[in-house]
Amino acid sequence: MFRAVQAPKELSAYFTTGGASGPLEAGKTVMWDFADFPGAFPVEVKRCTRNKSVVLAWGSQTGGKNRVEFRFKKIGPRATEVRIREGGWPNTPKGRKAAFGNCMGWSQMLAAMKAWCEHGINLRKGFYK
Repeated sequence: MFRAVQAPKELSAYFTTGGASGPLEAGKTVMWDFADFPGAFPVEVKRCTRNKSVVLAWGSQTGGKNRVEFRFKKIGPRATEVRIREGGWPNTPKGRKAAFGNCMGWSQMLAAMKAWCEHGINLRKGFYK
């Protein structure tokens, strides 16, 4: 599961519908592009610990930067728990709306990642035209 987030070819196969410009490596900035939000987004990689965690920073819709953390925990021979936490949203109506919108996006990412990694199915293919 870690590679499905860290490697651009994998991430682009099920999530970043417009592509990911490079691997997630600490200290690098990569571009993520989504068909449903046209235009690539810069994603700063703050930390990347193989098979454990990835910490990102990216711009929020309310200004400033949000922190996104992926945590990976092996729970069986062929099972990994993936948790995503995003913070930095202001406690305002606009901030809450944006936070819940991203929460829906991360939920979609997890479902798409599971379908891709376990069955080779891209749930987002053809969804955004």
